[in-house]
Amino acid sequence: MKAGVLFSGGKDSALAAVLLSRDYEVELNTFVFSPGQEPVAARTAAGILGFPWKKRVFEEGFLERIADMVVACGYPNEAILEVHRHALATLSREYPVVADGTRMDDRVPVLSRDEVRSFQDRTGCSYIRPLLGYGWREVHRLAARNFVTATGETGTVENGDYERWIREALRDRGLDALSFFPRDHRQSVVLGRAPESGVNAYE
Repeated sequence: MKAGVLFSGGKDSALAAVLLSRDYEVELNTFVFSPGQEPVAARTAAGILGFPWKKRVFEEGFLERIADMVVACGYPNEAILEVHRHALATLSREYPVVADGTRMDDRVPVLSRDEVRSFQDRTGCSYIRPLLGYGWREVHRLAARNFVTATGETGTVENGDYERWIREALRDRGLDALSFFPRDHRQSVVLGRAPESGVNAYE
């Protein structure tokens, strides 16, 4: 059975994909807001993992609506959650199973239990969060066993995370993204397999 995984190219979504690959035919999906946006690092990371990868493009005007939400709220949480809901809904039309790399201690984007039930009832698909029982420290440890990664402040590490494009949209409006987004928020991207992980870990 195919599982469509939301994939930023970072260690969380990569680890979720590897865990799912034991029982599902994993396909990685990275969303962008316009056809010209190329999530090169996410595509490269997917190749390293050895899973099929697709670039998905949100409908025209969606990024502007999301940027409007950030400005209206004064913070990005609701906007990022809305993007995540939209991406999951898109995948649910193609895959019987959809998944992401949200962890136990994540704040955003995380669907509530009631939202998950409603989503599954409405779409008929299964929504799986393989890392939901894992905190940051354990995810970091397991990722280090499996991947070589780069980590840095958001905006300095290129991956396929939604936040990158939203920040750019705010800057295009002449706004300071740091006045909306928290400082010291870090992102990661997978650069390779850890030597001890073994080739068969992904097959």
